[in-house]
Amino acid sequence: MTRVLVFLCSLLMCVELSGQGPKPAVTPKASQKPIAAPATPPSGTHEMTADDVSAFLDGLMPQQLAREDIAGAVISVVKDGNVLFAKGYGYSDVEKKKPVSVDNTLFRPGSISKLFTWTAVMQQVEQGKLDLDRDVNEYLDFKIPATYPQPITLRNIMTHTSGFEETIQELFVADGKSLKPIGDYLKQHLPARIFPPGTTPAYSNYATCVAGYIVQRVSGQNFDDYIEEHILKPLAMSHSTFRQPLPDPLQPLMSKGYEVASQPAKPFEFVEAAPAGSSSVSAMDMTRFMRAHLQDGQFEGAQILKPETARLMHSRQFENLPDMNAMALGFYEETRNGHRIIGHGGDTQYFHSDLHLVPDAQVGFFVSYNSLGKGEVRAREAVWHAFLNRYFPYQIPDKPTPSSAAQDAQAVAGHYIVSRRGGESILNALTVAGETKISPNDDGTISSPDLKDMNGEPKKFKEIGPMMFRDVNDQDLLGFKRDRDGNLTAVIDFPFMVFQKARWYENSALHVPMFIGALTIFVLTLVLWPVTALMRRHYGKSLTLNPQQRRLRLISRLACVFYIILFAGYLGFFMIAEKDIGMLSPRGNPWLRLIQLCGWLGVIGSLAAIYNALQSWRDSQWWLWSRIWETLLALACVCVIWFVFTWNLLHWSLIY
Repeated sequence: MTRVLVFLCSLLMCVELSGQGPKPAVTPKASQKPIAAPATPPSGTHEMTADDVSAFLDGLMPQQLAREDIAGAVISVVKDGNVLFAKGYGYSDVEKKKPVSVDNTLFRPGSISKLFTWTAVMQQVEQGKLDLDRDVNEYLDFKIPATYPQPITLRNIMTHTSGFEETIQELFVADGKSLKPIGDYLKQHLPARIFPPGTTPAYSNYATCVAGYIVQRVSGQNFDDYIEEHILKPLAMSHSTFRQPLPDPLQPLMSKGYEVASQPAKPFEFVEAAPAGSSSVSAMDMTRFMRAHLQDGQFEGAQILKPETARLMHSRQFENLPDMNAMALGFYEETRNGHRIIGHGGDTQYFHSDLHLVPDAQVGFFVSYNSLGKGEVRAREAVWHAFLNRYFPYQIPDKPTPSSAAQDAQAVAGHYIVSRRGGESILNALTVAGETKISPNDDGTISSPDLKDMNGEPKKFKEIGPMMFRDVNDQDLLGFKRDRDGNLTAVIDFPFMVFQKARWYENSALHVPMFIGALTIFVLTLVLWPVTALMRRHYGKSLTLNPQQRRLRLISRLACVFYIILFAGYLGFFMIAEKDIGMLSPRGNPWLRLIQLCGWLGVIGSLAAIYNALQSWRDSQWWLWSRIWETLLALACVCVIWFVFTWNLLHWSLIY
């Protein structure tokens, strides 16, 4: 079960009409967040030179790869318009002992691909072909339903506030033959809208794909061709592509992907939602892309964006809280060590990458791993934070703890649901399994088992301002606010999603014990069914039930069977999909329908179980313990009905 959840979560991480002339696009929608002047650097500050960076990373990376069982990695650093450092570590092919090369090894940067898509959008905004604040339906050849009065705009999409639920079906496909044109993918996988646009950040690969399709339509070029002609070629990124399968000249350069280096390599990953994550790049090529964005869209004479457009793209556009990181247009803020930082992370199943830009220092940092490794996705974070602490040392300012800290810690305690979720699809079942719990500690701090330090232990957050908490040992912030309905929302440092406090009827503290208890009763009922029959036969006792009672009893037991098949079927389906990604496509729908049919038969059987329990109390012939058990069985059926309909396990739509 845990392995399946990790697999599904890894998929979720992958791969966030114009008038006369262009609409002015130089004024951000939100004000810039003032960045406090860095605290006085501690003594022992290191100068960021090529030699120092090389010595530092050479001392760090080989040990990390060995410790975390990672096959290979690559890092490139730019500063002041030049490449300061670029080096590969480990192997791109473990079996052949092929080393990673910064020039001639391709990595899959996952959702960092989105930055190319956003850049393409802004190029079209410059030309007046796109308006960031116009209904995107005006650019599409299909209609996104008007679930809310507000239309979805490109500004919403680029700030991950389009309001779509999460989807994973055909996000990846088994092979190149299964890839569809972008438009077909979008029309066949249109997700539900679960938030009004511009209100709630919920990272969306689908929405990014919409943006890429819009670029394709307004430019008149295939998306891959457009990216190649208007971004890759001007930046001389000759070892980069969005194309799948890879062009023949690039195939020998592609790094293998791994779960861990000690296990066999995995096949090339095909991303169906191409604009959201299909690129393959070399680390040296990424230095050109970073330099262009650090230099207001210019790189060695090529201008991929006008300066004012680049500055707009990098400016704050949507904020959850004024004192926390905000979304820019595609980029998101990662402010740390006294510097405003913008960037983007990226994950496929096997490749894990980060791109960070520090505009005020004119520094760019790209890192990519070709293995998940034993430490999941924290390796890149450890390297980046170590880099920042070495070259941008920072003394965390001491702030007094408010007198209301203990009361506020109690007020924010509870279970929270992430906004990036399958709200109306069968994927919503992951919500209850993945709820985040925030708990108060005896010292007035708060903790969550999902917010862990590098040592694997939950972080402690102390209050430093009204409903604003900071890691007691680091800079991470955790803020709280009320939404428009008055519900409490937890805000983290990553601005593309939030956590909303679970209402009582969707709280995993209720649903998980209820679900486990119901399944326990089902299993015991089925185990005791033949056991009691054998005991009656042994003692020569007959079952004193009339034909109707026998039928009700049989149907109620069959309901237990069908419910167990329902849950085991879903678990088995996603276990198979872990090995065969093609199951997460219409090919798997007949199996899902069979699983759901068992669920519906269980619901029908539940009616018999409820009626049987009621009748048992009216018939004086029933033993007391039999009445109690039939009542428990009926309650278990009611609990499971509540569970499956709350989390959409029997939802008719198989778009997920």
